[in-house]
Amino acid sequence: MNWRTIIYVVLLVSLTVATALPRTSRDVEGKTSIGQRFSQLHENNFKAIALILFAQYVPGGTFGRAAGMAERVTALARSCAAAARDSPDCLKPLDRIFFDTICQEKNLPRIADCCAKEDPERNDCFLSLKNFSQGFIPPLERPDAEAACRNYSQHQQPLTAHFTYEVSRKHPFLPAPAILSVALHYEEMMKRCCGGAQGPSQHLEECFRTQAPKVVKPVRENALRQEHTCGILKKFGERTLKALKLTQISQKFPKADFVTVHKLVLDVADMHKDCCRGDTLDCMRDREDILQYVCSNQHILSSKIKQCCEQPLLQRSECIIHMENDDKPADLSPHVREFIEDKGICERFAQEKDKHLARFLYEYSRRHPEFSAQMLLRIGKGYEDLLEECCKPGAPSGCLSRGEEELRKHIYETESVMRTSCDIYNEKGDYYFQNELLMSFTKKMPQLTSAELIKFTKEMTTIGSKCCQLGQDKLLPCAEENLDVVLGEICRRHLADPINPAVCRCCSSSYAFRRPCIGKLEVDESYVPLALTPGLFAFHGDLCTTEEEKLQHRKQEMLITLLKYKPQISPEQLGSVTAAFSAMRERCCGEANPEACFLKEGPELIKKSEKMLSA
Repeated sequence: MNWRTIIYVVLLVSLTVATALPRTSRDVEGKTSIGQRFSQLHENNFKAIALILFAQYVPGGTFGRAAGMAERVTALARSCAAAARDSPDCLKPLDRIFFDTICQEKNLPRIADCCAKEDPERNDCFLSLKNFSQGFIPPLERPDAEAACRNYSQHQQPLTAHFTYEVSRKHPFLPAPAILSVALHYEEMMKRCCGGAQGPSQHLEECFRTQAPKVVKPVRENALRQEHTCGILKKFGERTLKALKLTQISQKFPKADFVTVHKLVLDVADMHKDCCRGDTLDCMRDREDILQYVCSNQHILSSKIKQCCEQPLLQRSECIIHMENDDKPADLSPHVREFIEDKGICERFAQEKDKHLARFLYEYSRRHPEFSAQMLLRIGKGYEDLLEECCKPGAPSGCLSRGEEELRKHIYETESVMRTSCDIYNEKGDYYFQNELLMSFTKKMPQLTSAELIKFTKEMTTIGSKCCQLGQDKLLPCAEENLDVVLGEICRRHLADPINPAVCRCCSSSYAFRRPCIGKLEVDESYVPLALTPGLFAFHGDLCTTEEEKLQHRKQEMLITLLKYKPQISPEQLGSVTAAFSAMRERCCGEANPEACFLKEGPELIKKSEKMLSA
């Protein structure tokens, strides 16, 4: 059976079987045994998922060792399904079997500490290895066309398996269905570009250049989205994740009643708990349960779901995530004043606080698809704080009525920030907008490397190009929700290697207020500026390159170094130094020997700049 067949069968068999399994059977301590899993999935399917799991938990290993462990676990599962189901090894929880198998391996990197622990601490330790792996495994790159096609013609099936392994270890939080879907896209690309029986495509390089992004981009986006959600769950807890999903589901399905939305919120939160814990099989089953429920209740949720539910199983989840919000009910009142004016508000708040706040968030979110989920959470927090204050004994009359004014103020401030950012983007364009962000974030977070600062601000610039062309009804959800993902990256970077106390406060105190908090940060006063050493500012012939992208990157690196050397630099000083640099570059790049010119003029520019900066 080839890998394409295995992949299809894994998705269709394992996910279909899941619908027949009662949810409670997965919630009790004795989860489905390895023998039962083997029988449900069949051998090749079980082995494919085992390969993904070992690749994700042992990212520093090799394909051969991961495949070997998958073979051994599959052999155990086969025996348990056949006759040895009462053996102690067969009765172990599946995750324990996988971790025991890893711990039996010798000389695997970074696992000794984890293997010395007892469950569930061992599980948490292995999960931390997934976080660590992001730092040392290079991202997926476009393959060398000729070499890839040679390998494909000689080792077609193992090559797809090896690609599946590479995607799994590079993206350890990516759910198995997403990885198997990517493997299908990879095989389609190889078949299209390498030509199958007809031989390679005439334009090999061009084929890979156009097809590779269709494989690589969804991997990166799905992995980042998964990491982001898991980061929220880990740092801010289940209550915050449920509140976030409540806003998003209420916006997407404004015609659905509260009970239905609440059920979906709980199911989605449970799914993320399993996925973020690394329980690959339960994660798959949870996802299928939700898809089955959504597609079986289209009449309650939304008429727009129909086109998604008609798609193949692999595409359904992504389709529903990216589908447009349904239209609001025609009879939906524009306001929710009953949450302020009703005389029994304080009593309900005291008796069932979380349920009351959830109903407010549901009602407000379904009325405002033009707001970002994060903004809605801030509104929900403002409403909670208002009730906490105004429901106290002795609170002044009319206390609750001031909530509307505070709400209008917050909405105006948020919209103003986004409009101002878009005005700057529309005026300056990609490169100069990114430079503005670089100046801001280098001052806020000078501890980040130049590569990190350029990467994060490049992602923010891409958000500007994507969102600033949208109308006012789409701007906030697009801008803040995408920006939230980038800030999540920064905060996970901070958790791995602390940046500074101010960033720590913003990343730790409140998920909903993370973006405004980071936005208000100024120069990090705790930072010790770089010392002016001979090699700090080095000018070479590469500044004369005609490749605009390389030149811009080089200039941005120098801008970051300048800001790290002089964090308090004024706009006027920066303008003077930039003008002096541009004049030197133009002069030296016109010389027959630019390198010699830079060697002479560079130190003079540094002396001149020092005087400008000390003025």
